[in-house]
Amino acid sequence: MKPAFRTIAALALAAAWAVPGLAADPVRIGVGIARTGPIAPAAAPQLQAYELWVDQVNAAGGLDVKGEKRPVELVVYDDQSNFANEAGIYEKLITDDKVDLLLSPHSTPAHFAIVGVLERYGFPVVGSTAASVQLKELEPGNIWFPTSAFADTMAPEFAKLLKAQGVKTVGLAMQQSPFPQEVAKYFRPALEEAGIEIVADEEYAMSAKDLTSVVSAIKAAQPDAAVILDLPPDGVLYMRAAREQGLDVPYQFMLLGPSADFFKKMFGPALDGMMTIGHWTPYKAEWPRAMPFFEAYTARFGEEPDYLDVALSWMSVEILQQAVAQAGLDHDALREAISSMTFDTINGPVRFEGVENVETPVMFLQIQDGKTQVVWPEAEASAPVAKISAPAD
Repeated sequence: MKPAFRTIAALALAAAWAVPGLAADPVRIGVGIARTGPIAPAAAPQLQAYELWVDQVNAAGGLDVKGEKRPVELVVYDDQSNFANEAGIYEKLITDDKVDLLLSPHSTPAHFAIVGVLERYGFPVVGSTAASVQLKELEPGNIWFPTSAFADTMAPEFAKLLKAQGVKTVGLAMQQSPFPQEVAKYFRPALEEAGIEIVADEEYAMSAKDLTSVVSAIKAAQPDAAVILDLPPDGVLYMRAAREQGLDVPYQFMLLGPSADFFKKMFGPALDGMMTIGHWTPYKAEWPRAMPFFEAYTARFGEEPDYLDVALSWMSVEILQQAVAQAGLDHDALREAISSMTFDTINGPVRFEGVENVETPVMFLQIQDGKTQVVWPEAEASAPVAKISAPAD
């Protein structure tokens, strides 16, 4: 199997610097990610973030490896949207390609798939687009998760958010797939404990092509809030059905989708007021690295970064870069650095205890006038929570 893609800019710089006496050997960094198949559109922005990072690092003279600047070469394999391919790809990157570093793949199942390989070879990886209580409870020793969007810690905060808005009833809908199911497992009891009644409780298959009946059930229940535990494709179905039926619910929450650029382009002002998971925005002055990243990504790719997956992917390379600067490429030293350092990221400070980032609190986002703002908790908010004033038209 040949690498499906290598960053052209990285190769050009590596070739230019390979002249004897002019530069050190490149640092080879590997990743397996969907470039084809149904997951590829969702994974593409993550790979773009990696490309942008490589280009920026090389333009600045290379990666600081314990005081020595070295160019970066990115080695990418296409997992073809098949999680069964992931472990083999990462093992090949380690044993055949002999990469110096690894970047994380796309999605929680892909992270699950590589944990065994990382443990077998003692190869440290900073995770990105994964948030699973089950994965966290495995307590792996070679992977860390910058996100705070784990269902068990999100649930009580989400209940506090709704209660603070005076919400007493919720219409709930859930896709029958692992992440939405895990979130529902914690959300339901958290809402009930907060005294919030679930007045509609709908489930639908991953293969669903229309959510008209789901939205009808929520509309009939007349809840104060609608909570849709979706993945992006069925999030589109929910938005379409809600607009068609004129769903008039003042607070609406979708698990995934609204923070992605394609959602904003697809629904425009109709997305205003929609809440979702996430803990990053470029509009917080307390995070001075955030806006420069936002502007660089938007200028390079002609679209906004996803406020969850892309932000986490960028955080993962920031963390890796800072750890390599201190510890170099030795895996034991790198593991110790990642486990003990506090990192400066676009999302503020990050520090790990076990696999978890203990510095970034659980937050929630809301689209307001086309901007994605942090609205909860109040201490972290870049804007207050807003009601949806009228049905989308």
